[in-house]
Amino acid sequence: MQKNSSQHILNSSSNLLGFCLVVLTSLKITKINEHTFIDEFTGLACFVLVLSSILSFLSIRSNDEKSKSRFEKLAEYIFMTALIVVFIITFLIAFTVMF
Repeated sequence: MQKNSSQHILNSSSNLLGFCLVVLTSLKITKINEHTFIDEFTGLACFVLVLSSILSFLSIRSNDEKSKSRFEKLAEYIFMTALIVVFIITFLIAFTVMF
């Protein structure tokens, strides 16, 4: 039985990519990026989210069930990695703004 979560991953990762781009822009405007690692983590999150989006798109477009399953599984693992990085970014922003 196929899970077919690629559409959800593609939608969520593209939304989180937009969030990360807003964070990067905000960091550049406020010049917080000069003394924190938030922008490096945000850049990493952008890269991982784009990779997850590409893999989930390839899963949707693939006709071969084996390739579809492989792309989807990779997209899931990479998306989970991106979620962890976004959590770290949120944590760092919260503590940078509070203190």
